[in-house]
Amino acid sequence: MSIDIGSRLRHLRLAHKLSQRELAKRTGVPNSTISLIESNASNPSVGALKRILDGIPIGLAEFFAFQPERPKKAFYAAEELVEIGKGAISYKQVGETLFGRSLQMLKECYQPGADTGKIPLVHEGEEGGIVLSGRLEVTVDDERRVLGPGDAYYFESRRPHRFRCVGPVACEVISACTPPTF
Repeated sequence: MSIDIGSRLRHLRLAHKLSQRELAKRTGVPNSTISLIESNASNPSVGALKRILDGIPIGLAEFFAFQPERPKKAFYAAEELVEIGKGAISYKQVGETLFGRSLQMLKECYQPGADTGKIPLVHEGEEGGIVLSGRLEVTVDDERRVLGPGDAYYFESRRPHRFRCVGPVACEVISACTPPTF
């Protein structure tokens, strides 16, 4: 059984009303390190995790024993979606945390020319989406398609993939992935 340290840390940090920057100041751990851990792009050493948890404060045993209460909220107004993107790509997440959830839903907006990067994304799970407006170039393995309004994609996320807005207008997509890995 694997434990999602990133989501667990993010959930507890937000429950204690701390920003990543505030937690970094309290602990001496760089903000970028906390961000990488919360996005599961980096696994902390036990020592680093203990230093971070001391800033919340919570002990290691309590951190690993903590069981989230499953979210009971069923409906979200547009202004309640949580922005987790930055720059030319907006990712608005349904629900304030993914901790204890097995599905992540996003409303994505790619500005003209916005791109997820030249290095393809690869992670566990499955993902799918439907283009609402604009044109989105989706590359999965060596296959590339330009999708327009009403077109969709669905694939295993361990296949290398990339997204890019093509055309002169922003592209909006509703997407979902399981397990939540963003």
